[in-house]
Amino acid sequence: MGTRVSDRIGAIGESATLAVDAKAKALKAAGRPVIGFGAGEPDFPTPAPIVEAAAAACADPRNHRYSPAAGLPELREAIAAATLRDSGLAVPADRVLVTNGGKQAVHQAFATLLDPGDEVLLPAPYWTTYPEAIALAGGVPVPVPTDGATGYLVTVQDLEAARTPRTKVLLFCSPSNPTGAVHPPERVEAIGRWAVEHGIWVVTDEIYQHLVYGDARHVSMPVAVPGLAERCVVLNGVAKTYAMTGWRVGWMIAPADITKAATNLQSHLSSNVANVSQRAALAAVSGDLTAVHAMRAAFDRRRRTIVSMLREIPGVECPEPFGAFYVYPSVRGLLGRPLSGRTAATSAELAELILAEAEVAVVPGEAFGTPGHLRLSYALGDDDLAEGVRRIQALVAG
Repeated sequence: MGTRVSDRIGAIGESATLAVDAKAKALKAAGRPVIGFGAGEPDFPTPAPIVEAAAAACADPRNHRYSPAAGLPELREAIAAATLRDSGLAVPADRVLVTNGGKQAVHQAFATLLDPGDEVLLPAPYWTTYPEAIALAGGVPVPVPTDGATGYLVTVQDLEAARTPRTKVLLFCSPSNPTGAVHPPERVEAIGRWAVEHGIWVVTDEIYQHLVYGDARHVSMPVAVPGLAERCVVLNGVAKTYAMTGWRVGWMIAPADITKAATNLQSHLSSNVANVSQRAALAAVSGDLTAVHAMRAAFDRRRRTIVSMLREIPGVECPEPFGAFYVYPSVRGLLGRPLSGRTAATSAELAELILAEAEVAVVPGEAFGTPGHLRLSYALGDDDLAEGVRRIQALVAG
C-alpha cells in the first residue's frame, strides 16, 4: 500500500508563520512569558464601526442565507470604488471576486492561470504561501533572488535572466512580505513594461498598500502601465489595513474571463464568503481611512524602534523597511557563534534557540526562500516590542 495522503497534498509543508505563532501562543497559554514576532497581524482591535456593522448584520435574516458566490453585489461595488480611490485603478464591479481572505485569492489566481509546467517568477524572499499555491496549481515556482544591500528590490535584469519559454506569470508583492521593501514607481513601471513586452501575466499582491512610510509610495502596476491591465490580477483584502485578519475577506480583481473562471471554481470550492464578514468588509472599504492612518503612525514608530535596536546587535544587519510591518535582518553573523552555551548553524536553528533561551518567537528565513535571515513583525505593542528585542540583545551579549 502507498501512503494514505496524496502526493499532491503530502508535498505541502505547514505555514511556517502560522506554526511559529501557534507555538508562541501555546507557550503563553502554558504560562511562559513569550513575546511573539511571528504572525503578520496587527495588534489593534478591528475599528468599532466595522464591528457594529457586523453585529447589526447578524440580526438581518438576509445574511442567514446563501449569497452570490462572487460576493455581495454592494461589496463588489464598494471594492471597485475603493480601488479607484486608493490606487487609481478603474475596474467594473463584475471584475471583483470576494474570497475567504487573501490566501484564497492567491490560490484561485494561480489555479485559474496555470497549466502543468508553467513557470512563475517569484522574487525572493517571498511569502511562504506563494510557492505552495503555485505548485498546487501544477506550476513551477522560479525564485529570483534579491539582496538586502539593495533593499530587496528586484530588477528587470534579474527577471529577464530568469525568464524562459515556460515563464507565464510574475508574482509581484510591494510593499513586501517578508521584507517590507517598497518598489519605487519608476521600478514598478519598468517591470510592468517588461511584462507587457514578453506577454507575461502579473499577479500583484497589494494587501499592504496602505502601510508605507517616509517618502515611499505605493503604485499599482496596472496603473503605472495601463497596457498590462488585460494580463494582470490584483490581490487585496481588509486583513492588514483594517486589523481584520480573523474576518477572512480578501478579493481578486482580474480580466473578465479570469474572474468568471475563478468564480466558477469558488462556487464549487467554498460558495460565498460568510455574509457577516462581507458586511463588515463593506463598512471597512466604504468608510474613511482615519483609523488606518492612526494604526500606520503606530507601525511607523515601532518600525524605527525595531530597526534601531536590531542594528545595535553585533552580527545582525537590518535593512530599513519602508512598508508593511516586517523587518528582515540578516543574521549570518550570529551563525556558528555560541549563544548561552548553544550554537546555531542555520537561521532555523537560531530561531529555535531564541525561542528556547530568550522566549522570543521569530520566523526563520528558510520559510521565505532565503536562509540566514529572520523575519520579525513589528505589529505588536511598543513595550513588548522593546522587551523582545532587548532579550535578543542580551542573548547575543551573553
